[in-house]
Amino acid sequence: MYFLKPEIKDDQELRWNLPDRIIFGYGACHILAGVYLDVFSRSKYRAHWIKPFDDFHGYHIFVTDGNVAFDFHGYSQRGRLITHHERGWSRRYPGWCANIVEVDFSLLDMQSLNARKMLGPDQYLYNPIVRAREFLQKYGLDYEDSKAQNLKRV
Repeated sequence: MYFLKPEIKDDQELRWNLPDRIIFGYGACHILAGVYLDVFSRSKYRAHWIKPFDDFHGYHIFVTDGNVAFDFHGYSQRGRLITHHERGWSRRYPGWCANIVEVDFSLLDMQSLNARKMLGPDQYLYNPIVRAREFLQKYGLDYEDSKAQNLKRV
């Protein structure tokens, strides 16, 4: 697992210049999930939130159909993703545990995100939505293709 140093987390330019997998794994996972759901609006995937108990750090948002999950790692089994995440945070913080809840708020709306101590898209140095779309393309998940497929299904 990767843990951001405070000086990186607090500096927008340093944070923006991190590799995609780090930025979408440790700080902007909600943006990646929100863009995925926007791009694949007709899929059966839903966003889930690994929501730590008490004041622990280590939340994570990913999309899943119940069996398969997608996050900064790409596609994996939902259970493996959760186990990997829990194992990493439990090693760092003994007693760490979390609930897994379905997201019931907009992952791309600043007010909804700020209410949950997450940054909205406009609060990053540059546009994380564009960056997330480009990241999805690395996995063969193309924005334009998905929109065309959605139109064909109507």
